[in-house]
Amino acid sequence: FSPGNDVIAWDRGEIDITDKELIENKIKELKPDVIINAAAYNAVDKCEESEEEYDLAKKINIDGPRNIAEAALAVGALFAHYSSDYVFNGEKKEGYKEEDETAPIGRYGKTKAIGEKQIISLSGQGLKWHLIRTSKLFGEKGMSRVAKPSFFDIMLNLAKERNEIDAVDEELSCFTYTPDLAKATKKLIDSKAANGIYHITNSGPRTWYEAAKELFEITNIDIKVNPVSSDKFPRPAKRPKYSVLLNTKLEPLRDYRDALKEYLKIRE
Repeated sequence: FSPGNDVIAWDRGEIDITDKELIENKIKELKPDVIINAAAYNAVDKCEESEEEYDLAKKINIDGPRNIAEAALAVGALFAHYSSDYVFNGEKKEGYKEEDETAPIGRYGKTKAIGEKQIISLSGQGLKWHLIRTSKLFGEKGMSRVAKPSFFDIMLNLAKERNEIDAVDEELSCFTYTPDLAKATKKLIDSKAANGIYHITNSGPRTWYEAAKELFEITNIDIKVNPVSSDKFPRPAKRPKYSVLLNTKLEPLRDYRDALKEYLKIRE
């Protein structure tokens, strides 16, 4: 954040957002002006397969945001929380506006949608909040041992081993470069915007196949990319077929390809 802001960052080893008392004590002691929650359970398929994983998802994606929101309310802090395009069923080809009704088709999406409602329900009590939906994140991999590589990192690694790659030509949504998301989040907070839901993604909706093709064109990697249906890669959890997040409130972000070129230079 900008000069003059003190930033206190807690990683998963330092805080457990499912521990209500711990959250209350930490927030009460610090008395921050703004709290940003980037913690989430996002093992979409594990959540669908296992009751134990589903319970964990509910604790992290539902109880966690509620705990933080209540602690933020107690000290008068603004609470900014990240959510997902998976709160929608994926039937609207034209995309989803901020106020469209959620209708998730999988367990992960259900936990994220309920987590959103936990925050919104505190509006009447005076909570200051921004709920930020985003999708298909990419950027430098986090340092945590459980941090996952992005789609583009996976594709580049596969290209070292293969001459041909199959990529799903479905699940149309927008890629989001994490530094762009962070800058847009700061801008939103600094603008003193009203409570509400905001969609922040880079411009240019793409399927996985389309994005893979463009990645290899940008990097001049000679590899054949085959468009396939999602049936080629059976997965326990259903994915929304169309989940473009329409931004009707904020200045649009740059085309994802421009952000991707920047990331590829950093990655070299």
